[in-house]
Amino acid sequence: MAIERVKAYFKQWDMADRIMEFEVSSATVELAAQAVGCEPKRIGKTLSFMVAEKPILIVVAGDAKVDNAKYKAEFSTKAKMLTPDEAVSLIGHAVGGVCPFGIKEGVTVYLDESLKRFDTVFPACGSGNSAIELSIPELEKYSCFTSWVDVCKAWE
Repeated sequence: MAIERVKAYFKQWDMADRIMEFEVSSATVELAAQAVGCEPKRIGKTLSFMVAEKPILIVVAGDAKVDNAKYKAEFSTKAKMLTPDEAVSLIGHAVGGVCPFGIKEGVTVYLDESLKRFDTVFPACGSGNSAIELSIPELEKYSCFTSWVDVCKAWE
């Protein structure tokens, strides 16, 4: 299971005990916000795309939507999300639990500017009923991100 990979990933920093697992689904922004007890915008939504034949992840705020023009300006291609099957095979996590932790090699991670307005955010942890609360510096560290990007709209 992907959540076991994420637990093992966080165990190396003695942080596995910070992973929250819920009795209810957290597979959507709204459900995750209810499970965690926060505003939906503080959910760290991880979106998976294909760029130049390689998978990428972009962690965005729960209320943010991808702006196609900004995305194309950043990545020089049209936004093409991975299918649910591709997410499992290329990222290592199923849709609803996709996160930037414990992922397959060769996946590039980006963080969207929409997250910077929060002290902490709640990304998933590899399953549709999990999350972890991380500060922005912790998210930067543990996601092994490449860079910050500005590819979203509707959150300002």
